[in-house]
Amino acid sequence: MDFKDRKVLVAGLGRSGIAAARLLKAREALVTIQDIKDEDAVADSVAALAKEGFELFLGRNPLNIIHKFDMIVLSPGIPIDMPFVEMARKLRIPVWGEIELAYRFTPCPVTAITGTNGKTTTTALTGEIMRRKYADTAVVGNIGVAYSQEVGALTPESYVVAEVSSFQLESVHDFRPKISAVLNISPDHLNRHKTMEVYIGTKERIFAKQGEDDYVVLNFDDDVTRKMAARARAKVLYFSRRQLLDEGVFLDGDTIRAKLFGRDVSILSIHDMKIIGAHNVENALAATAMALAANVEPADIAAGLRSFNAVEHRLEFVAERNGIAYYNDSKATNVDSAIKSLEAISRPIVLIGGGADKGVEFGEWVKLFPGRVKHLILIGEVADQIADTCKAYEYTSVTKANSLQAAVAAASGKAAAGDAVLLSPACASLDMFDNFEQRGTLFKEFVLQQ
Repeated sequence: MDFKDRKVLVAGLGRSGIAAARLLKAREALVTIQDIKDEDAVADSVAALAKEGFELFLGRNPLNIIHKFDMIVLSPGIPIDMPFVEMARKLRIPVWGEIELAYRFTPCPVTAITGTNGKTTTTALTGEIMRRKYADTAVVGNIGVAYSQEVGALTPESYVVAEVSSFQLESVHDFRPKISAVLNISPDHLNRHKTMEVYIGTKERIFAKQGEDDYVVLNFDDDVTRKMAARARAKVLYFSRRQLLDEGVFLDGDTIRAKLFGRDVSILSIHDMKIIGAHNVENALAATAMALAANVEPADIAAGLRSFNAVEHRLEFVAERNGIAYYNDSKATNVDSAIKSLEAISRPIVLIGGGADKGVEFGEWVKLFPGRVKHLILIGEVADQIADTCKAYEYTSVTKANSLQAAVAAASGKAAAGDAVLLSPACASLDMFDNFEQRGTLFKEFVLQQ
């Protein structure tokens, strides 16, 4: 698509917005970057972007200037029901997300991964495996590397592995990965998507444009994802931790086994992997299915699974102090992810939870505390809500802390040798931190100060 001299508004001055703006400028578009934050709040970015020749529209909603543009590109943090987005559509101005923009310039196959939990680990793991066949594999998207940032270096011999969130999928149109995956579905981001039906439908956009020559990998054990097969035109590849499948990738005892494409092969024992927990077994099964669909040899898949280490902030071992193991699971920003982390750790747990409100209930999480969680330390804006849920389930070992540093100190005081202190918030981070990465990094710093 020719962008020369086209007037494009990029909404959102975050990582993906800046990358999209630079990609467009490299294609000779006339780019204006907008952000609701004022110039003082984004001062670090403003000077550099101004030098690069971008127009900046800061501290204001762009509703009154939308008519001036030929196209709008949204960062994933911008909801699609914003008034300026609705105005653009009324004016028949195309509205794309950053993922859609980068995809339009991608000259090579794409594997795209979504789901409520496990996306980042599965994306990183799949990327590690794919590199054993496709040396020039770019791992991009919601994992922390903007797709638009990498697309300029891709060639037809490259390969893209992309983590794609529901926020990013809201604004795709022609996005058609060769291989897609939906790992699981549980309530999340309902403050933005409003209903589970909308959330599920948004996730399904990852395979909506696929055809019969493409593949979609689905979790057979998840009722919601299993039923997605009826709405997929791509060939469905199932994975299962609980069932021996006639066709698919599954756990046979302790062995990852694949019956696909006319082959029946044992990949490796799950005990040969460094990552722990049943949820990571599921991630490995999904990665195996995607790699086989991309013609990676079973021996290379096994080697990738064997060498892969846990991703930062995802049930990441931090240190052992006085016999207490500390784990950073700051990426557990919803209840289902936090449940899986509790189930993965065999030690008695002193748990740090709480954070920003996402409009969800915490009962299913709290129900698991007896016999697993010695004590709960709560932080953030939903601390009272979680504490009330604990009362309803007659769990009383609860303390509130006014900062993460105080929570780490309190958790260390409650823990004994042989226990684990686990940061697994079940909540978003934006009430107290810039993002979950900052929350996890600070947790690690406070642990190492003990």
